Amino acid sequence: MQLAQQRRAFILETVRRDGAVRVADLVDRLGVSDMTVRRDLDALAARGLLEKVYGGAVAAPGARGEEPGFDAKASLAGPAKAAIAEAAAGLVEPGSVVAVSAGTTACAVAARLLEIPRLTVLTNSLPVADLVRAAARDRGEAEAPALLLTGGSPTPSAALVGPLADLVISSLHVDLLVLGVHGVSEGAGLTTPNLAEAQTNRALVAAARRVVVVADHTKWGVVGLSSFAPLDRIDCFVTDSGMPRPAREALADTVGDLVIADPAGPG
Repeated sequence: MQLAQQRRAFILETVRRDGAVRVADLVDRLGVSDMTVRRDLDALAARGLLEKVYGGAVAAPGARGEEPGFDAKASLAGPAKAAIAEAAAGLVEPGSVVAVSAGTTACAVAARLLEIPRLTVLTNSLPVADLVRAAARDRGEAEAPALLLTGGSPTPSAALVGPLADLVISSLHVDLLVLGVHGVSEGAGLTTPNLAEAQTNRALVAAARRVVVVADHTKWGVVGLSSFAPLDRIDCFVTDSGMPRPAREALADTVGDLVIADPAGPG
């Protein structure tokens, strides 16, 4: 794990899960120098994502168990997200109805769906809706995917959630759901720290004929406040090559298909 973005994503998720990290532990787990770890902590602290303390770092006040904003997550694990997005987009058939959830990885997939012909995109993600609207403006309505926006109240991760979103989603049927997650674990399944978003995600899962989860390796072992789907409900799990072998084995035994995308090359 040598890329700065990958290291910092790992550090941030560890702090969110455990509340604190020690520099010495990070040096051992990441296989980098003390100075490299301290630079990573400085960079995360400068963005308000954690607080440095003697010998390590702790969660920023009020941050533990809460959902980080879309912008804070967008810069983490960039190469892994790009590889996952490319692999997931390859699962989408022209002319299908695709639901895309909130989250930065799901948004990265959406950016690669814009060239697939005759798509209809249902989303509760404001950034995804912005992408589709921009494509329609730049290329014309006939060349861009048709957009269905759920409505609802926005969360810190720019997701529209709540009774209105749930009602709209429950009245529809989609061919494939691209689902981003806050955390994944063998026991808790798919989780999020936002209760309303968990309910909206349940509606999305129920409306989908096929569920494709997109999650980089830093999401494994992270458990949010609310579970919204078990692992055996997943038809395809797309992750990156940083996913630990025990996690791969657990996923392979439970989900329909496990796809490993390599940030360094074809997955």
